[in-house]
Amino acid sequence: MTEPTYEELKARLADLEKQAETKKRSGAIEFRVSEKGGVSVYGLGRFPVTLYYEQWTRLLDVVPDLKAFIEENKGKLKLKQG
Repeated sequence: MTEPTYEELKARLADLEKQAETKKRSGAIEFRVSEKGGVSVYGLGRFPVTLYYEQWTRLLDVVPDLKAFIEENKGKLKLKQG
């Protein structure tokens, strides 16, 4: 196999950058493992939300309670418009 040319690499990089920008604008939620071993969730706000395995499992165990709490307190919560 031959090595890709500079122009081919440049075109590929431009395509990857365009895909990344489209993903950012779409508001897609993305998961990554942090340097310290936590799970980071990107796409919820300006900064990622990072918790460790045990914290995520505890939170996921109470999801029904969290949903109920949010619904019960919806009138007190600030809702983002648009």
